[in-house]
Amino acid sequence: MAILSPDEKLAMIKVTPPDERELRSVESLQLGDYEIGFERTNNILEEAMEVFVRSSRSSMGVAGDSMVALCNAKGDLVNAACGTFLHAIIQPIIIKYILQNYSENPGIKEGDIWLVNDALYGGIHNPDVAMLMPVFYKGELIAWTIACSHTTETGASEPGGMPINATSRFLEGGNFPPIKVGENYVLREDLLEMFAAFGMRAPQMVVVDTKARATAAHRAVTRIVELADEKGVAYIIGLLRKMLIMAEEGARKKIQSWPDGSYTSVNFSDGVGLEVGLTRSSHMVLNKKGDRLMMDFTGTSPENPYSYNAHVQAIVGHISNFMYGYVFHDLPISSATFQTIDFYFPEGSVLNPDVKAATSCSVMIATGVMSAMHNCFGKMMFSTKHWQDVVASQGNAGNGQILAGLSQWNMPFADLLAYSLNTEGQGGRPELDGENAFGFPWCQYGRAPDIEEMENDLPMLIPLSNHWKDSCGHGKYRGGSGTVQIWVAHHAPMIFFMSIADNSKIQTPQPLFGGYAPSTVPGISVKNANIMELMKDKDSQLTLDLVEILEEKSISGDWTNEFFGRSIRPFNEGDIITFAFSAGGAGYGDPLDRDPELVIKDLRSQIISDWSADKVYHVVYNQESLKLDKEKTEQARAKERQNRIGRGKSFDVFCEDWSKEQIDEKNLRFYGTWPDAQVIEPIMRA
Repeated sequence: MAILSPDEKLAMIKVTPPDERELRSVESLQLGDYEIGFERTNNILEEAMEVFVRSSRSSMGVAGDSMVALCNAKGDLVNAACGTFLHAIIQPIIIKYILQNYSENPGIKEGDIWLVNDALYGGIHNPDVAMLMPVFYKGELIAWTIACSHTTETGASEPGGMPINATSRFLEGGNFPPIKVGENYVLREDLLEMFAAFGMRAPQMVVVDTKARATAAHRAVTRIVELADEKGVAYIIGLLRKMLIMAEEGARKKIQSWPDGSYTSVNFSDGVGLEVGLTRSSHMVLNKKGDRLMMDFTGTSPENPYSYNAHVQAIVGHISNFMYGYVFHDLPISSATFQTIDFYFPEGSVLNPDVKAATSCSVMIATGVMSAMHNCFGKMMFSTKHWQDVVASQGNAGNGQILAGLSQWNMPFADLLAYSLNTEGQGGRPELDGENAFGFPWCQYGRAPDIEEMENDLPMLIPLSNHWKDSCGHGKYRGGSGTVQIWVAHHAPMIFFMSIADNSKIQTPQPLFGGYAPSTVPGISVKNANIMELMKDKDSQLTLDLVEILEEKSISGDWTNEFFGRSIRPFNEGDIITFAFSAGGAGYGDPLDRDPELVIKDLRSQIISDWSADKVYHVVYNQESLKLDKEKTEQARAKERQNRIGRGKSFDVFCEDWSKEQIDEKNLRFYGTWPDAQVIEPIMRA
């Protein structure tokens, strides 16, 4: 087996040096060729992305959680339409692997269609499937196009492609290294049948999404060939190399403008798989010198026996979610922007596990890194001209909720639903609150699906879909609110549900500059619920107010409140499958500095509760009219500031007290040694 080592994969993300022909082609570009050509590639990729979304079948594909990218002939990423940034930055690994290992056998030819989803060969996790096509012009390889999205099913030990109970990669279903699945622009029917067999819980979704990837990649191929017909092959070669050169220059200039130093963030999660236990999901030290960045993850917890592990390139992909969303938002999505960024992932950690490790839930353990990026870069950048790019952490929960079974149309399905993923709250900003239900931190341009389409497609009823009151992290500028839905099994005698999550005990995201973290997320379901009867009864007092439902249990039945991550289980028609929560964003700045009028506005909008207005923001007002009492508010806040001083202690005293705290060892099973998170004993996987 020619499995790539972590160092090899990290090296392949870097740009391959130009050859003489490329440099000559760059010199031959005329005035305006680069600017116009760059925009042409944007248009080509956006068109292919639109084709991709319209051709997809699964919830994630339809919601736009996908990516179409363009690489040069050497495999370096020059531009992408996203969708999901994390898929784009890692594609060079896959292309360079194909070039190194398959150029002779089976060969790389015009019309080839390649597929890959295995993280050992450069993917994120096996539910994320990429399809690649070489672009030939008059017999010469001049570029590559790629389309990638999350598949609905992989044939794993649990439905939905992300098995929580997987203890090794051998339980994760289809893991495919780069494989040629089509020739002469035609997909092979035998391989399509194989994918349908692996996706037997939802074969129509798997096959349609496979074809959608090929269709999107082919559309981009067609447009690049048309551009070569119009402008010539030298223009294409020069344009793609010029895009890499300019992207690297832009990244170096931006990094150079930030102050040198070392910035640290330590982030935790509260469980792996189905077990609750503390994990140091990221111990990140960001070292910045000149125009270079080094991200060192020494001190991150050891790999665990479940699927909450991630290979190194998957973490780089998650880092790119933040970089392109906030820091490099004005630069191309390109290999070259990462040219001066280096990484160290300690071997045997959750961020660099053994090759046999399960990684199908890698996106869950990566939430620590995504959250750490906001804190480290926030500390580094807040005093620079880029201070407005500093944003507190997004929700970064990624709570994946999966339904499976037979639909009301008697069709087998298994799908990771996009609504709660694509409605998380954004973090607070230097001058603004975070956007409510802004989107999916993994896909900042993804769309929340239409509720009526969800109900039409799947055997479920959604009687409540609102912003989730008090889910935001409070602050001078609060985080955006998350959402909540009620999912009721409907039009089918039975439905199966599972949830991939953490953050029921603690939240991984941390606030900035005195803000608060977002709320934790409960796992609630109600079997034998009477909600359908109440909705039919015209005299019912059911209001579908979330707080009232939870506090008064106005819906009768067998209530369960547990860890949000839950194993596969059946629900009968009429049961409340889950309260589908999405996380809010973290807060920015001290809540006592928040404009009291904004607090009143949030109360009117049902974003926060009276309790938070009183206990967190210390705002005084008439609870019936919501009229602000400014004088009493100033007095209440002054009193709270004095109380803070009374509660305060020096750092030395804090450390002395903290060191005496006793840690229950059962909560440290996945943490490693206390407190430095080193390996206790290696994991044996058969």
